[in-house]
Amino acid sequence: MTSRRPRTKGPDLASVARLLADGTRASFCLALLDGRAWTATELARHAGVAASTATEHLHALVRGNLLAEERQGRHRYVRLADPAVAELIENLAAMAPDQAAPPRSLSASGRRRALAHARTCYDHLAGTLGVAITDAMTERGLLDWEHGLRLTGDGRTWLAKLGVTVPAATRRPAVRPCLDWTERRPHLAGAVGAALCGHAFDAGWISRIGSTRAVTVTSEGRHVLCDQLGLSEELLSRR
Repeated sequence: MTSRRPRTKGPDLASVARLLADGTRASFCLALLDGRAWTATELARHAGVAASTATEHLHALVRGNLLAEERQGRHRYVRLADPAVAELIENLAAMAPDQAAPPRSLSASGRRRALAHARTCYDHLAGTLGVAITDAMTERGLLDWEHGLRLTGDGRTWLAKLGVTVPAATRRPAVRPCLDWTERRPHLAGAVGAALCGHAFDAGWISRIGSTRAVTVTSEGRHVLCDQLGLSEELLSRR
């Protein structure tokens, strides 16, 4: 007679998987990768569901610690709970098959190309541009991958010369690879990736395209990234 082995207690991964197994909840999380806070109405419109349905799903995501609520007067917003959740969503997106229907218009096709080329992944840069920056930093010895990703001394000096301020040590890792869901290769995340992206916005190197996650590189940004990292004009001008 065989006896069942007792289940080993541990993290309840299944509960997280159930939250993301619903298409509407997954679409909310993907939309929130832009790093901004959204209202339930905005997310309902984005996913094409009723406001009451969106609210129910959002409550589940907040209870599951994937989203956090922010209140401003009478208005309530939701955002991804923290950078770790953003990286989880981006990594899962890189593993997932593409279910998107072919674009039905030139404008839709253009939006998809823009997102694939350069976008924000929560608070750092992703897409072709994000991966190219990571590769260039590696080639110049600013990043080292030999024993896990780390920022080198030359990397710290380079950031300081650019005026990029990285927050003092926190629980968040300084550098972390994040698997890019369009390039299927890692781009730079962590505190350094966030600081570099934030500086790029503040210095006017990049700007958002409309209300999407897509970004475009400005003429100033093209000059700096070409000079500092050797990125080609062709790559930086693409949209």
